[in-house]
Amino acid sequence: MHRLVFALFLLATGSTAALASDDLAYGSSLSFAAIRNGQTIGSHSLTFQKNGTQLTVSTAIDLAVKFMGVTAYRYVHRSQEVWSGDTFLGLTAHTDDDGKKYAIQIRRDGAALAVERNAPPEVLSAATLDRGLQRDGAVRTTLPPHLLPSTHWNVRQIRQSVLVNTQTGSELRIQVSALGRETIRTAHASIDATRYRYTGDLLMDQWFDDAGRWVKTSFTASDGSTIEYVLQ
Repeated sequence: MHRLVFALFLLATGSTAALASDDLAYGSSLSFAAIRNGQTIGSHSLTFQKNGTQLTVSTAIDLAVKFMGVTAYRYVHRSQEVWSGDTFLGLTAHTDDDGKKYAIQIRRDGAALAVERNAPPEVLSAATLDRGLQRDGAVRTTLPPHLLPSTHWNVRQIRQSVLVNTQTGSELRIQVSALGRETIRTAHASIDATRYRYTGDLLMDQWFDDAGRWVKTSFTASDGSTIEYVLQ
């Protein structure tokens, strides 16, 4: 159960345009209930704040899986990403994955994304440690400037082959396939959306509606349980 939901957080149709911060399809907030095998285990919420052409997206994830009244797994994540139009400027994030602590900071630095990350030693590969382990325990590296963060809301993800993992700060290599149109249920209505399947370093299905809005996620956890995000 320890890594129950890790796959989710590592994380357009022909009729859907790219979402720029000056043409945002979302309102000021977005909220999902996380459902595991029919039971609510927490929430995933986002807030969107615009200041001229700059957009700040804040994410809060709180999950807890209980067994016989005892919390067997807990996941807490907080992040804040900043955009200028379609340009990703940076992100800060802190994660507690059932006791394992992660912290990353990403900022645009000329023709690259400068990444600083702290993570449990077993998460950082020997090659990464050799390249940039600092005395303060942080790893500093750079990534290509065109990469997008793995936060779920941005429909442009489906046209990417590499994302930045917003928990560890590393690269996620993915393939995304469109599976067709479906009608999904939210907490209050039905929505027509297109389903996409992510494979590679990230295994999940995501749904986006005709306005390019993220409206559902589903994946199989490491223990075989099904977790779905239901739009509230």
